[in-house]
Amino acid sequence: MAEHRRWHDGMLSTEDWWAVWIGLFFALLGLLAAASGVESTGWIVKFSKWVDITKSFQASHKGLLGPAASLIVTYMIFTAATCTGAKFMKWDVKKYFIAWSIIFWLTVIFYIVGQNAYIAATSLEREKYGIDWSLSLGGAYYIIALFAGLFIGNLTPKRFRTFVKEAAKPEWFIKVAIVCLGTKLGLKAIEATGFAMHLLFAGCCATIAAYLLFWPLAYVVCRKVFKLTKEWAACLASAISICGVSAAIATGGAIRARPVVPIMISSLVVVFAVSELIILPGLLTTYWSHEPIVAGASLGLTVKTDGADAAAGAILDELIRAKVAGEGIHWDEGWILASAIMTKIWIDMFIGIWAFVLAVVWVWYIERRPGEKVPKSEIWFRFPKFVLGYFIAWFLVMGLGLADIIPFEGLKFGIKPIEGSLRKFFFMLTFTSIGIVTDFRELAKEGLGRLAAAYGTVLLIIILPIGLFLAWLFHHGMMPPTVP
Repeated sequence: MAEHRRWHDGMLSTEDWWAVWIGLFFALLGLLAAASGVESTGWIVKFSKWVDITKSFQASHKGLLGPAASLIVTYMIFTAATCTGAKFMKWDVKKYFIAWSIIFWLTVIFYIVGQNAYIAATSLEREKYGIDWSLSLGGAYYIIALFAGLFIGNLTPKRFRTFVKEAAKPEWFIKVAIVCLGTKLGLKAIEATGFAMHLLFAGCCATIAAYLLFWPLAYVVCRKVFKLTKEWAACLASAISICGVSAAIATGGAIRARPVVPIMISSLVVVFAVSELIILPGLLTTYWSHEPIVAGASLGLTVKTDGADAAAGAILDELIRAKVAGEGIHWDEGWILASAIMTKIWIDMFIGIWAFVLAVVWVWYIERRPGEKVPKSEIWFRFPKFVLGYFIAWFLVMGLGLADIIPFEGLKFGIKPIEGSLRKFFFMLTFTSIGIVTDFRELAKEGLGRLAAAYGTVLLIIILPIGLFLAWLFHHGMMPPTVP
């Protein structure tokens, strides 16, 4: 029972907490570099657009290490960090290490291919790279990693794809990246404090409004139209209204659903999230590039996994900025992504509260078990802990900068490799891993049928249109800061 747990339970044994520890470890390395000038983060490998493949990657602080040395050091330190987490979480460290190494080096290849200038360079960058044409597919490396991962997860020999899944942890990787994203928001907030606070407040308002509409409408449609039972309808409504896999699992625990319920719904979440990831950034770029923050926030309200939301936001950020650059507008990188993440973060923050509410309702009204209590501590145990790391990183960097304890130039020196090079590489690991764990054959065997129809219907008629409207209502007219 929850009342027998201590507040610190899981701090050394769960993915959520290890995302916090790893993300904050690297954030603190960045602050050490910022405060002392010691090169503690410049070794992280940075991938760049290229025509000459020998210039496709280098150390974040140019000249600190050679390209090959930077890549090897990055592999060694990232491996040590994630294997430490794996050991404390009692995974098979040997299997994890080998599978992680395979995923790491494959991701390096996908990143390099996706950064080829003929694929990724915008029309304004062609002269810089000495080329006459390019596909202008900003963020193509994310899509390449995703499809390559899908190939591995669905078309390679079963023994191999089963083995690499030992280290394919998209939710873990994206949570580490999001903690590191907090450092980026800290830097951005120092440069544009008013806009950052406006974005934070707007995301909160949009999220609260979404909760009041999404969940009850989704639950009613599942119950009345598709005749799902209460446990199926509640878990599906939470998954599609809140944050996918995490919400389905949290709700399943809160209402004591059978284990198969959140597992099957989680499979649906992954499939639909991958579809949204592929489709929505292109559509939003085509029709909503004039409202970039609205477009980003709508992803946070509609894409129901942290990994897919952040990944879709990263693609959207690249695509919209590339499109408007052709019109002579140069928006600062990361704000469109931040609007997607920030809305999703607010949604994630409410998981604990919503799980507690559902637990109370199920125990006191649905199941009617006399004498059973739901402790208030359940809110803490359901709360996604990586969100704490995100805000700690954000406010720590912002506070040190605004208080002038560490000069802004010093913060950029230490933090840039963390919020840029490291964060983007963990995004790439997320894409590769999403593809690997998405096995369409296994999902087909489960016979999702009516459940899939319910999920798709709610997504199309409730989540997408209302999400876009709420994003517009609270974010319209907001524009990212421009690059000087």
